[in-house]
Amino acid sequence: MLSVGEGLLLFVAVSESVLGVLGNGFIGLVNCTDCVRNKKFSMISFILTGLATSRIGLLWIIITDGFVRIFFPEMYSSGNLVDYISYSWIILNQLSVCLATSLSVFCFLKIAKFSHHIFLWLKRRLNRVLLIPMGLLLISWLFTFPQMVRIISDNRIRNGSTTGVTNMPKHKYLTYQVSLNLGTILLFLLCLITCFLLIISLWRHNRKMQLNATGFRDPSTEAHIKAMKVLISFVILFFLYFVGVAIETYHYTQPENKVLFTFGMATIAIYPWGHSFILILGNRKLKQASLKVLKHVKCWEREKLLRIP
Repeated sequence: MLSVGEGLLLFVAVSESVLGVLGNGFIGLVNCTDCVRNKKFSMISFILTGLATSRIGLLWIIITDGFVRIFFPEMYSSGNLVDYISYSWIILNQLSVCLATSLSVFCFLKIAKFSHHIFLWLKRRLNRVLLIPMGLLLISWLFTFPQMVRIISDNRIRNGSTTGVTNMPKHKYLTYQVSLNLGTILLFLLCLITCFLLIISLWRHNRKMQLNATGFRDPSTEAHIKAMKVLISFVILFFLYFVGVAIETYHYTQPENKVLFTFGMATIAIYPWGHSFILILGNRKLKQASLKVLKHVKCWEREKLLRIP
């Protein structure tokens, strides 16, 4: 039986997940439709579609794992369900972080203005540079999967099931988790570095435009301020995502604390749905498509009301 706090946090996590699936599904659908119409698949469309798809899968894994652990914990005591969830989490979590990093690198090299020769060299080789996060992802998978197999096998031998990970010494368990997520942490740091450099570049450009202002608001200045707000929001949401992952990781050392677990779920789910709506509002193509959808929905509701006798 869930307490009021646990039930509220679970409701928040489920609501965030539903919004996340809708938002990311919309992003994927718009990009795929645009690619089919134009018969061209750009790099940014590939990144956005892959990011949206991975986040949808990630949200399903979060909710499935949460409901099973809260309502049907005995399902983890038998069968291979925890194996499937663990491997799916590794694939989708690291893929999502990799694509988010690729998006930040893409925006950094496309938008930022630096005169350093290394930056200019990287800017000319954008498509090759974007292979770096993908390479880090593959290397991370090569190191992570053997460790995950060993952890699950050790726990089966020790406890007869994979749920016994919480019976490991706390320091050993946390060390395992850091090693499992080392690739993700490196991608996260790369993402933060590129975001902060881009924010610095936008801030410098905005300050320069203000100094040269002629008394009227420059559309370019407003666009840069908007881009800075989007980037800062993304960094905050991405940081909250890793905080949520850390909370859920720590929860397995205290499996009886369901409030901690549901709070971790709710914190993790903020990023996939929040960033999807930031992308929709910040991208002109996605924003126009969303406005068209809202217009059609309003027309459909108006027609439905007129049909009522």
